Order: sequence, then C-alpha cells, then structure tokens
Amino acid sequence: MLKKIINKLIYGLLTLFGVVTVIFFILNKIPGDAAQMMQDEREDSEQLKAIKKKYGFDKSKTTQYVLYINDLSPISFHSKNLNDFTFLKNKKYSALKLFSIQNTTTVLKFPYLRESYFKSGKKVISIIKETLPNTAILAITAIFLAIVIGIFFGTLSALYKDTYLDRIIAIISTFGMSVPSFFSAILFAWFFGFVLHKYTHLNMTGSLYEVDDFGERQYLQLKNLILPAIVLGIRPLAVVIQLMRNSLLEVLHQDYIRTARAKGLSTYKIIKKHALKNALNPVVTAISGWFASLLAGAVFVEFIFGWNGLGKEIINALNQKDYPVIIGASIVIATMFILINIFVDIIYGWLDPRIRNT
Repeated sequence: MLKKIINKLIYGLLTLFGVVTVIFFILNKIPGDAAQMMQDEREDSEQLKAIKKKYGFDKSKTTQYVLYINDLSPISFHSKNLNDFTFLKNKKYSALKLFSIQNTTTVLKFPYLRESYFKSGKKVISIIKETLPNTAILAITAIFLAIVIGIFFGTLSALYKDTYLDRIIAIISTFGMSVPSFFSAILFAWFFGFVLHKYTHLNMTGSLYEVDDFGERQYLQLKNLILPAIVLGIRPLAVVIQLMRNSLLEVLHQDYIRTARAKGLSTYKIIKKHALKNALNPVVTAISGWFASLLAGAVFVEFIFGWNGLGKEIINALNQKDYPVIIGASIVIATMFILINIFVDIIYGWLDPRIRNT
C-alpha cells in the first residue's frame, strides 16, 4: 500500500508540473499586455519599461517559465547574493541555504506563488488563504445537500420502480445533469432572488460575510449560502440519485434480501438494516470525486452570485490578466484533486484488503 501511495504522489507531482506548464503558456498566448494594464493614467514609456523589468516581462517566455518553476520548486537555485532572491524580498518569507557552487546558491523553501500584479504586491498565498475557506464552505454545503437529498430520492425511485414517481425523479435528475451550472445560477438568482424575493427574502448576490451600511463591521449572512449551494449541488445530486437507484435495485435482488423478506421483516427494516449500507458503496466513490470537482466548478457559480471565494477571484484575475493569482489558484485546486484521490485510495485500502494488495 505504501508503494502505491508513493507512486500516486509521484504521478501527482508530474500532474502538477503539467498543469503549471499548460496554464502558463496558455495565459501568455492571451492577447493583451499585462504590463500595459498595470500602468497608471500617465502611460509613461519609462514606467512601462520599469514594470516589465520588475516582473520579468522583458525576458523571453521560456526564461519567464523557468524562473517561475524555480520559484515554485521547494529546492531552487538562485544568485549567491541573497538580495537577489525574489521570494526573500518579503521579510516574512524564509529559506534554508543548502550549498553554494560558484555564484549559485541552492536553497530549500516553501513553494513561492509570487505576488498579485494589481493588489499592491499582495502575496498570492494570502489571497488564496482569504478566499479558499469560503469556497470550501460552499462546496461542503453543496455536497451535503446532494448526499442527503440524493439518497432519499434515489431510494424512493428504487422502491417505486417504473411508476410515475420514478419517471418524474428520472426526468429531474437528467435535467440536473444536462443543464450547465452557470445557466442554473442565472436562472435561480433571477427567479428566487428577484422574482420571488418578497417571499424568499433571498438576494441575487451576496457572500458569507457582508459589511454593514457604515462599513464598520462584518456580519454573517447565512441566507446568501442557500442559492449558490443548491445550484452547485444540482449536478452531484443528479448523479447520486441515479447511482443510489441502480445500486439499491441491484442489492434488493440479492439472496440475503430474499431471506430477510422470507423471515417476515418489513420493507423499512430491510432497507434500513441490510440494503442501504451496501447500496452506498458506489455513492461514496462518486462523492469523493465530486467534492474535488466542486472546488473547480464553483468558479462561475461564485462569480454570478457574488460569492467571495476562490472561483470569483480567478474570474477577476482573468479579467485583469493577474497571472500569478490564476496559476496559484489552479495549483491549489489541482493539489486538492490529487490529495483527495490519494486519501480515497487509502480509505479503500483500509476497508478492503484486496485493494490494499493490488
């Protein structure tokens, strides 16, 4: 099992390397000049030259890429003069010197995601720390709703197979899987936040914390979580319904279920004590993958609902060509994908020795 985890980590690092490489060169193919956008109203050529030199825009794309990978790598190579270390310009950032060869020093450090172009030199890691918790809360709430409602309706659909109730649930779940999240977000925001606002008291936009009218303090606004969580949970909800239905139907045809019925147990007790637990295995498998997907899928949902999470930050960074924020956020999302998959493999290996030995 340990060998399998190590292999997964190696593949994960290669995946992260591929993610960084692809995103870096795609962003650099986008029309427009980030340095031009960072200028103030004077549009001074000297100022533009200074900005390009500061952020390395005056170098070739290949050189910029190598320098970024060097900053990102835990083991990196830099000029022997510590003042030249990009990541040490901030005094709070530290690194351990390993060894020096001629004018090059090798150091051990945490991955440096650089600074935002447009937020007064604010570190990307600080931006992620501020926004990722909101995205995590949104994703956890969405997946919780999908699990609870999906298991309930999936069970109903299996128990009332081939009835009108089964068909209605199937139509709703199919519709949920086929409609894009951004369209659902617009529809829900308009209908429940605008048309029915007088009855729902829900807002079209809003985040978990809002500032009062005087701008003096923040207060918790849980009702703003309802619509984006429902929209984000629609697709995994549809998947859970279908998986639960099919899995439960398969379990209900097993021999031990027939034995339980022959003993006179009620349908409720059979479902609760025997069938439901075994039918949940494929649901758990799907949910583990969907949770990581929700972190990436929250981008448009957060933007439409004005939810101050990592997804909204990515959209704003794309509009401003704030490349360090885009790449840094993508690295975090990809890392969470990899870690969740490894964690699921560990859980499966613990539950099933057959998987542990493969």
